[in-house]
Order: sequence, then C-alpha cells, then structure tokens
Amino acid sequence: MDLTRQTSEEEIQEMIDEEILREGKTRYLELEAKAALRREIFYAIRRLGILQDLINDPEITEIMVNGTQPVFVEKYGKLTQLDVRFDSREKLNHVIQQIAADCNRVINEASPIVDARLRDGSRVNAVLYPVAIDGPILTIRRFPKEAITMERLIDLGAIDEEAAAFLEKLVKAGCNILVSGGTGCGKTTFLNALSGMVPKDQRVITIEDSAELQLQNLPNLVRMETRNANVEGCREITIRDLIRTSLRMRPDRIIVGEVRGKEAVDMLQSVNVGHSAMTTVHANSARDVVSRLETMVLMGMELPIAAIRKQIVSGFDLMVHLGRLRDGSRRVMEIVEPVSVRGTEVALQTLFQFEEKGEADGGRVMGKLTKKGELKRDEKIKAAGYNE
Repeated sequence: MDLTRQTSEEEIQEMIDEEILREGKTRYLELEAKAALRREIFYAIRRLGILQDLINDPEITEIMVNGTQPVFVEKYGKLTQLDVRFDSREKLNHVIQQIAADCNRVINEASPIVDARLRDGSRVNAVLYPVAIDGPILTIRRFPKEAITMERLIDLGAIDEEAAAFLEKLVKAGCNILVSGGTGCGKTTFLNALSGMVPKDQRVITIEDSAELQLQNLPNLVRMETRNANVEGCREITIRDLIRTSLRMRPDRIIVGEVRGKEAVDMLQSVNVGHSAMTTVHANSARDVVSRLETMVLMGMELPIAAIRKQIVSGFDLMVHLGRLRDGSRRVMEIVEPVSVRGTEVALQTLFQFEEKGEADGGRVMGKLTKKGELKRDEKIKAAGYNE
C-alpha cells in the first residue's frame, strides 16, 4: 500500500483480492476460506480487527477486552465469555490507537487513559500499560443504531404509559429534569427518549464528554463535546467550559450528557437563572442524588451546604431514578420531586415508585410503576397550558 496518499476502501479490497488470487495459485483455498480471509484482512486494516463482527451484532450491548485474554460481551443483560481474543498486545494497541485517532484523541504512555467514541456513537474507554498491568483494556458500550423512543421504552416495560405521559408534559413545559442511576442502568438511553419530547421549534444545545446522544428531528440543534489537552499546546476544554459558553448561545434547552465533577456548580447556576436543562448523574437512589450534587458542587466552589440545598430545590423540578434489576432489565424505579429544605435535609416527594410483584417464568421480574402523589410545584405546567 502507498501510505503517502489516502487509499479508498474499494482500492484496499481490490488489493486484498489480488493477493488472495496470487495465494490461490500456490495452494488451494475453499471459497468460504477466501471470503473469511478477505474479511479478516480488511477488518484489520480499516476496521477494528476481531472486534468488528461483535460491533456488527445488534444484540451485543457491551464489549470488554482484557489484554490478550478471551473477550467478554454483554447480551440481554448477561455477561458471556467468547472464544475470541487478540493474538498480541500490539494488535490490541493498534485498534485502540485507531479508535482514538478517529475522534481526535491521544492515548500513549504519558496519557494512558482515554474516553472516545466509535463512528456509530458507541462509547469507548481504553487504558494502556503501565496503568493496565496485564495489557491494554478496552471497553465499548454500544447503543442502538436507531434512537430508542419513549414508546419503545414502554414496550420494553421500562416505564408505563401514565408515567411517560406525565414526563412528556414536564419536558414540553420546560421543566428541569435530572436522571440518576448506577452504571449500565440506561441513563443515556432514557435521556435520549426524554429529548425526543422537546418541542421542535426550540434551540437545543447538547454537551457531552463524548458525543453519544442521538437527538432526532431538532432543526436548531448544537452539539458540543469536550477536548483533552495535547502536546501541540491545545488547552483542555471541559464540560464546565461548555456549559458556560452555552449560556451565551441563546439556548431554549441545555442537555448535559452527565454531571460528574466541578461542572455541577455551573449546571446548578444555569437552572437557577431561568434556563431549561436536563442531565444525568450517577447515584444509588433518588435520595442519594442530593448528597452527590452537594459533593460535586463543593469540588468546584466553597458554598454553605444550606445554600446548595436551596439551589437544588429551586433549580430541579424532577428527579427520575433508574435501576437495573436482577434479570438484567432496566426500569424506572422512582420519580421524585424536590419540595423544600427541612432542617438539614432536602424533602423529596415520591410521585411514582416501582413495586415488584414477583417473577414470571424464566426469571423475569414483574412489577408496576405506581403513582404515589401529585406534583406540588406546578407553575411551569400551568404556564405551558397543562392543567393537572
């Protein structure tokens, strides 16, 4: 191959075909073997090598590569070890470098950790030696090629129609919504579904570490992602920087992929000065969200705890907590409303709560999201023309 110029995929495939034909003159190759060899070589040059077939499988939601050990995948919420592995650390490192380069990220011994994405929007985390002692670690979180809508979540049993209709009114009314949950419970997917309810005439700005949201049918959409510092002197652009600049871009709605650090200060300030926003945060329960936000705000600014709690109550209209059940299913576990600050605690009113009803055949957890209360702070709902 001539590495001094850009070679198209068609040209690469022609070169591979020529080499296979030449090889076929010296030894017999069956048609299936030729096709497999052609695919394997092409994937090694222009795709992700042995991982490409896994990437192409729509049933796989997570791919975990632990050095040269067998690859693990997640299907239907269950982990499975495959009879697939990288032959060497060099081949795995090549794939990681290719992924990082495709989204303008750098990973090396000086900077051995990177968060990136694939062309299809899949989330990628990679860690190199010497941080990863037993060889490079690659974790790929895959998302559906088509964005999952709220209707699809209803079909999957993640939420019921009553709660979905309630959330739709709040989204259209411009309420500030925080989605919480643990790792792998579907926060990004749920935020995507909520974003699909945003009125089409609004200017929407998304802010993410790596662009993963799949917002559809929004003509006035601005997408921004962070940037790491590099050796050429480009400074780091953080979530905090992007939230600040988004406030000067005349947003009707700000959607932040995840709040996990000092940017909580700017997020909290933006929802307290009239901006409509939605975001996600890691937390074990809806009640833990408040303490998580307090901790993150204190990472960025010294404020009295009482002042932080008042801003949380006045800034966020609703908190939706997601969970992953023992059968691997992802459900909305609780929808709560921050009502007031009582003493040293933020009072939360439960509006909907998941109640388990037992197990069906095959271990499927049965249950229902039951309504527990009515929204107390309904000024935005009424102003938007919705009457409870």
